[in-house]
Amino acid sequence: MALLEIKDLHACVGEKEILKGVNLCFEPGEVHAIMGPNGCGKSTLSAVIAGHPSFQITQGDILFKGQSILNQTPDVRANKGIFLAFQHPVELPGVGLAQFLKTALNAKRSFLGQAQMDGVQFMKHMNLRAKALGITPDMLKRPVNVGFSGGEKKRLETFQMAMLEPDFCILDEMDSGLDVDALKVVGQGLSVMREPNRSFMIITHHDDLLQYIQPDKVSIMRDGQIVTTGGVDLVHQVEEQGYDHFR
Repeated sequence: MALLEIKDLHACVGEKEILKGVNLCFEPGEVHAIMGPNGCGKSTLSAVIAGHPSFQITQGDILFKGQSILNQTPDVRANKGIFLAFQHPVELPGVGLAQFLKTALNAKRSFLGQAQMDGVQFMKHMNLRAKALGITPDMLKRPVNVGFSGGEKKRLETFQMAMLEPDFCILDEMDSGLDVDALKVVGQGLSVMREPNRSFMIITHHDDLLQYIQPDKVSIMRDGQIVTTGGVDLVHQVEEQGYDHFR
């Protein structure tokens, strides 16, 4: 059974239709890259999967682990195992990162009927992942994303993902604005997270991040639809011929 399946998905904002019949299937453990020109609907697709209330679904369905999630709120989708790493992470002044993550993690565990993590268990869980991603003790004490550079915010998105251990990870252009060193840290962190039951949808314009976490499939999106799906060779075709080659 597919981990997540998108069937003939149409979505709009107001009167403007953005998604015009998207069909995609993600198998457990699969890394699937989505590429396409600006404005083709890639970020809208990620937001719709996560349950953003600004978008209205007019047709189609999204199945997660075999069940429709269209009527489920974003928090329910997150607790079930869907994680969206933002292209532009928001700042949360006054909300400490460590406490934020402990609250989110225990909310998910409570939803799944699992025991809450106490302080000692949580610190062990957090410090192990922080070390792997180069998250310093000072960063853990600060408010979420406040005062961080663009690269640090993207690294913190990866850290949150590692902490919550989702089944389906959506990365919305996380490689944009990253320097070489930050890209390497984020890429290696994602590579470590790859597991047989965890799938990734990576939205990107180029192959910098894909060098660290090799995709099993690549799909090209244009004007609200998936126009072709293939292997990693599609990435090289995009670099050589541009998106106009795919119609």
